[in-house]
Amino acid sequence: MDLNKFYDKAYDWIIRYGPRLVIGIILLVVGFWLIQRFMKWWQGRMERRKVDPTIKAFLQSLVGVALRVLLLLGFMQIVGIPMTLFAAVIGAFGVAIGLALSGTLQNFSSGVLILLLKPFAVGDNIITQGLEGTVTSIQIFYTIVRTFDNRLVIVPNSKLSNEVIINISREGNRRLDMEFRFPNSVDIKEAKEVIDNAVDKVENILKTPERRIGVAVVEADGYKINVNVWVQAHGFYDTKYIVQEIILQAIKDAGIKIAGL
Repeated sequence: MDLNKFYDKAYDWIIRYGPRLVIGIILLVVGFWLIQRFMKWWQGRMERRKVDPTIKAFLQSLVGVALRVLLLLGFMQIVGIPMTLFAAVIGAFGVAIGLALSGTLQNFSSGVLILLLKPFAVGDNIITQGLEGTVTSIQIFYTIVRTFDNRLVIVPNSKLSNEVIINISREGNRRLDMEFRFPNSVDIKEAKEVIDNAVDKVENILKTPERRIGVAVVEADGYKINVNVWVQAHGFYDTKYIVQEIILQAIKDAGIKIAGL
């Protein structure tokens, strides 16, 4: 008798909610497919309009999340899940969810600030959290930085909006500073001339601003010559290695002794 009641109730439930559930599942499958197609079409349209890569990645993520949330709400409405019940659950867990998502919401607002204030953009070289690398993408909640040794670092946006960021490529040029120590027995003019001629051989050195070569520190047993040259921000370290190698080789070829070597 009880089994018959169970079958009757199950049959009534299937008759009442079965079609809704089937329609809801179809809606989810078709909806996710349409969202995927729309996102591909929109991405291509933004590329054709040459939208800023920084804004493009952010909007892509934001719109994708928003469309999926709306689709899930539509599924709940069709299946017949009471929205009042849903609102009650949200209200009951509102405080807990707010505390759990406080960091996430902070990352979201920080991402918006990054897009508005633009302290950096996709393609910029930055130093943050003790790491130096190139910004490859700015998402809703985090920014992706690829370090120069090819590590992929995911940094929460709140860390980038509330802490110091050094943008080392925004100005286009960087100053390369080098220091060489010589004993007092080495003639200053000769040392400067050898270094100046060596710098002339490096093609990557910019003509303006002008280089500076001079005695920076005087010591009891010698002195230090500072060399300041300007190079392109991108490829900074490649140029640094080349310049230092050429200068050191020129000093040795001239028979000049470097203090400590």
